[in-house]
Amino acid sequence: MLAGLMLLLAAGCSDGKADAGSTPSLKPVPRPAASMPAPAADGQLPRGGRQLFPKYQLVGYVGLPGSPALGPLDKDLDAKADKLEALAKSYALGRTPLPVLELIVVVANGSPGKDGKYRNRLSDEKIANYLKVAREHKMLLLLDIQPGRAKILDEVKRQERWLKEPDVGLAFDPEWAVGPSQVPGRVFGHTSGAELDGIAKYLSGLVEQFGLPEKAFVFHQLSARIVSNEKALKQHPGVVAIKSVDGIGSRSAKESTWRKLTPTRATGVHAGFKLFYQEDARHGPLMTPAQVMALKPRPEFVVYE
Repeated sequence: MLAGLMLLLAAGCSDGKADAGSTPSLKPVPRPAASMPAPAADGQLPRGGRQLFPKYQLVGYVGLPGSPALGPLDKDLDAKADKLEALAKSYALGRTPLPVLELIVVVANGSPGKDGKYRNRLSDEKIANYLKVAREHKMLLLLDIQPGRAKILDEVKRQERWLKEPDVGLAFDPEWAVGPSQVPGRVFGHTSGAELDGIAKYLSGLVEQFGLPEKAFVFHQLSARIVSNEKALKQHPGVVAIKSVDGIGSRSAKESTWRKLTPTRATGVHAGFKLFYQEDARHGPLMTPAQVMALKPRPEFVVYE
């Protein structure tokens, strides 16, 4: 996501209606109501059951409304969903394909905003629209968070109304989680296994409280320095942690990053792989599904930006 988001940081958030919001407090933050789309099947994943793996193979698109540089989910959602459906089938290899819409709901920004947190938030109305499309096509919705200077767990909790749903998961982009004196895009952000564990524990609590099926928790990583002490991420009931390896470049470079980052996974963390339509293509042909699925370990989530 690095090259695409650098364009966004230079120009500011291209989705002009995303509100900057205020820093979350201990009390719920009042927000205008957005109508919730028709619910998914009670207590089930979009295509049945309550467990993600080993039944399903996840394949996704990333995006932000009005920002084509950040992935294909910027517009024409029904057409993109149909295209994603066909792509997901090419990755099945004996599993049931489960497409994923990974929507960037908190986007890091190069300007501080009203509260100095260097991030913008997507409106509930736009999130509701993406959830509606996901449900019409029986797909998962992942809420992707790039927190800037904000605390990641505060930003996660602010999305609780959506995370209480059975077909909504979470993605975290720690390269955009910067310190109190840093600016996204000028330095790489960072997280720790302990911070990831805190997020997973919170999601596990939601699963238990609301009787939800397994909830996907994806964290993206493009270099070893992005996540420290990764082994501190523990397994939590009802939460499926997935590490998405996000290296950009040629096939050989991406495979090298894969070999470097997958062995550091904590116990129980599944493997994911990211492809970049524009950035990767500058270094040669985009990897094919067969080439991606030949990686060891085999990716159980493949996402395209």
